[in-house]
Amino acid sequence: MGGGGGLLLLACVAMLAFLALMVLLSSIKIVPEYERGVIFRLGRLMGARGPGLFLVVPVYERMVRIDTRVITMDVPAQEVITLDNVTIKVNAVLYFQVINPNWAVTKVMDYIRATMQIAQTTLRSVVGQVELDELLAKREKINQKLQQIIDEQTEPWGIKVTIVEVKDVELPQNMQRAMAKQAEAEREKRAKLIHAEGELQASQVLADAADIIAREPVTLQLRYLQTLTEIAVEKNSTIIFPLPIDTIKPFVDAVSHSNGASTPAPRPATPTQRLD
Repeated sequence: MGGGGGLLLLACVAMLAFLALMVLLSSIKIVPEYERGVIFRLGRLMGARGPGLFLVVPVYERMVRIDTRVITMDVPAQEVITLDNVTIKVNAVLYFQVINPNWAVTKVMDYIRATMQIAQTTLRSVVGQVELDELLAKREKINQKLQQIIDEQTEPWGIKVTIVEVKDVELPQNMQRAMAKQAEAEREKRAKLIHAEGELQASQVLADAADIIAREPVTLQLRYLQTLTEIAVEKNSTIIFPLPIDTIKPFVDAVSHSNGASTPAPRPATPTQRLD
């Protein structure tokens, strides 16, 4: 009987030691650098612990893990009517992180879902207050406004919204065609203005050149010769070039003068002698 009682006692001690070991192992918590453990003791908030290793008494204390890294969230496409009555679909991306783990646990049931709902509502509200052209041209301003509004609403939950970016704006087909026509008309307008400006500058330069040629007629002949030189580079074509009369006039005058000097003057007729 003594031997059987000793074995039973030894078994009970071993069981108690095993249970104590299991309790000890379950009370050891390791929290990585990017997480915090919010501790509740009999339902009362005791604060956040970590990172590192610490003990949590089972049953007496409870721990809730909170990730403090930046969370990237895609805001689903929202159908919005802009200020100028254009129906579009807009989606965005949201970057936020938990800066106060205690508030993220105690002041909101699900801080990720709550932040998502706030982002969707704010996106529809802000885009509905601007015109389509402003949304497309001033997207940075819209992003800043979205970030400011969402951050103000999530701050009591211990959430910090760092970046909000409008990713895509989906336009109706008829609006895309209208905008394409508008852009084409704008490009044609710019082309015509540039062409007209070029004509104006060319006319001014030609007027200046005409004044110079009027004062120095020789410049026109030099320009003719320069043009002939440029055309003569291509040797596979026949060139018909008008020759200005002013170019050969000095030679014609010289030839005419030389012919007049070499022709002998007619001798005067001698009176005929009469023979008796």
